Amino acid sequence: MSVPLGALAQKQGGVLRVAHRDSPASMSIHEEGTISAVMPMMGVFNNLVMFDPKAKQNTLEGIVPDLATKWTWSEDGKTLTFALREGVKWHDGKPFTAADVKCTFELLAGTAKDNFKVNFRKGWYANVESVSTNGDHEAVVHLRAPQPALLALLSSGFTPVYPCHVSPAEMRRAPVGTGPFKFAEYKPNQSIKVVRNPDYWKKGLPYLDGIEYTIIANRSTAMLSFISGKFDMTFPFEVTVPLVKDIKDGLPSAQCEIAPMNVAANLLMNPVPPFDDIDVRRAVAMTIDRKAFIEIMTQGQGDAGGAMLPTPAGRWGLPDEIVRELPGFDPDVAKSRAAARKIMEAKGYGPAKMIKLKLSSRNLPTYRDAAVILISQLKEIYIDAELQLVETAQWVPKLMRRDYQFGLSQVGNGVDDPDQNYPENYACSGRTYMDYCNKEVDSLIAQQSAERDQEKRKKIAWEIDRKLTNEAVRPMLYYMRGGTCWRPEVKNLSIQVNSIYNSWRMDEVWLER
Repeated sequence: MSVPLGALAQKQGGVLRVAHRDSPASMSIHEEGTISAVMPMMGVFNNLVMFDPKAKQNTLEGIVPDLATKWTWSEDGKTLTFALREGVKWHDGKPFTAADVKCTFELLAGTAKDNFKVNFRKGWYANVESVSTNGDHEAVVHLRAPQPALLALLSSGFTPVYPCHVSPAEMRRAPVGTGPFKFAEYKPNQSIKVVRNPDYWKKGLPYLDGIEYTIIANRSTAMLSFISGKFDMTFPFEVTVPLVKDIKDGLPSAQCEIAPMNVAANLLMNPVPPFDDIDVRRAVAMTIDRKAFIEIMTQGQGDAGGAMLPTPAGRWGLPDEIVRELPGFDPDVAKSRAAARKIMEAKGYGPAKMIKLKLSSRNLPTYRDAAVILISQLKEIYIDAELQLVETAQWVPKLMRRDYQFGLSQVGNGVDDPDQNYPENYACSGRTYMDYCNKEVDSLIAQQSAERDQEKRKKIAWEIDRKLTNEAVRPMLYYMRGGTCWRPEVKNLSIQVNSIYNSWRMDEVWLER
């Protein structure tokens, strides 16, 4: 086996032991919505391109080759041609070709012979008209309109290339990729295992023999197990700010990093009475004490913002002077709540006529803790909420069925870019879970996507964000900070500050036991 030049200090071998927070519905990244599937499976796959895993912040300028060795845009910005890496094989030995790229886009478009059961990222690629091939090693993406940020979407951990010859059903059960690790085993509610791919096209990688993810739903148990030496690494970003101190107290040698996440706790209001009324939705937004969420959930390290990740971690967030003018962002919470109560009283609600409802939330600690805070704040505007916890495998299906009255969710964006967040979460064709549809917003989404001047594009993105926040569409409670801890034996682990979906290939991590 050849070892890359400059990598002689790295050690081959060893199994990385990771605590996993819950049990994903399947192993198919394209058919799952959260890091619960992406984190363990990203190492099984490759993208066409990816964000530089060593860069702290994802940017359009920081995109590097993966299965594509280079790419070129046509002069009109509507054609993107990829030169593909030669000699790459799928884990079952079949060759990777341009046909696999074409098949992946057909799956994403929903035009394949055998399609996904759930297609979370379909909206990301609505602008892709078709994909053609030129031999085995060139794929050409044809767009309906220019879209400079398409490369950013393709760089997300949510966008691996899938094989033509393996069905979506099989990819859900036992995925086949080209990545540094091969899928080995998934036992729901127990463990996920991947093993080293000895034929990986990056010679000498990965260093690890495998990664074992043990599913422990109880966060306290997982943290204590990490401290005791059962695990080498916590689940990414799952360690809250207060828990980082507890871990460091129990294991002073632990390496911990707290990073801004492109994840926000947010409210989902099913558009049935009374939440079909925009005034009621605004009153809900106005009663939120975001500072309380930030203080309690992140010890003051989180952020308040609109639909896009706030600066400086994010690159598209609204300026503070705009945010302060929007419902629920007035620093004077008492004043804001007084105005919200007047709205609710005008609608006939008050101490003698409370709105009674169930607040649905996913049965994970960060969801549950935020839900308890929210319930106490809703009482300020005559809403009496009862917490309803939903297990992970049932959470997204429940939202898709609109089988809820009021929900506390988390929106995790795979890319810090308007072309990902807006089409997926707010467009008429997206998955808003609230049947939100505003043709004016759709028009602005298309306008910003085609704009090549990034400063002009940012102004349009701000206009969209202002509209969404003003209409109390999916009000953001707070943007989260998350900690990841690992033992000193784990080397070369990279954490990125504005995404939780782009740095878990793990091919250059090694162990020094």
